[in-house]
Amino acid sequence: MECNKIIEMLLTSVNAIAFTGAGISTASGIPDFRGPNGLWKKYSPELASIEYFKKDPKGFWEFYSLRMRGLFTAKPNPAHYALAKLEKLGLIKAVITQNIDGLHQMAGSKNVIELHGTMRRCYCTNCFKEYKSEEILERIDKGENPPKCSCGGIIRPDVVLFGEPVYRIHEALEIARESDLVLVVGSSLSVYPANLIPLTVKEYGGRVIIINAEETEMDHIADLIIRDKAEVVLPCVVEEIENQTLHRSS
Repeated sequence: MECNKIIEMLLTSVNAIAFTGAGISTASGIPDFRGPNGLWKKYSPELASIEYFKKDPKGFWEFYSLRMRGLFTAKPNPAHYALAKLEKLGLIKAVITQNIDGLHQMAGSKNVIELHGTMRRCYCTNCFKEYKSEEILERIDKGENPPKCSCGGIIRPDVVLFGEPVYRIHEALEIARESDLVLVVGSSLSVYPANLIPLTVKEYGGRVIIINAEETEMDHIADLIIRDKAEVVLPCVVEEIENQTLHRSS
């Protein structure tokens, strides 16, 4: 079975990590970007660029507030909980994610690196004061668009916009270099430099498992490819590992 192949690779690794993309959160009701119903099929990526934010902050927030509202109704799905359980069991050391929804932390994952920031926090572009995104949405609902800080600066979400460098990439690459296995979950592996994570694991002698319903741009480096939904595969892996542990202890 496919689950058994993943389990065998996990149990024979000593420093495994997970790398996740938008596909892990589609079962939570958050659309991905490049799939058949992806966000960029409906909207131009330009709306999420730093250039557009600077040119038209009001128009930017009209778009981005829609994304945020979907975020705050979303809950972790079985794939998020399964990765948190694998970390608790000591089978993965970290989750490196392209996602900005915060669902890994909600599910219980502790060591999470958010390469593209988080939608759950905003900050002033002038004095860098932080705000909760819920507060900013409430202010937009009351007609304050673009939302402004008490210092007069315009507030923005604490996310990486198109045209900006990603967060914590050097830390993530260092972790990748030390890893002997990466579970790639729900990522098309088409976004640079985030897609360097699995490539780095491979280049430093580690193995790559890709769990994705569709083909990715790095299928050629994978040691194992699972064409299925993460919310189906990962809980199966955890359940079987727990069953094996229970059997050995009884």
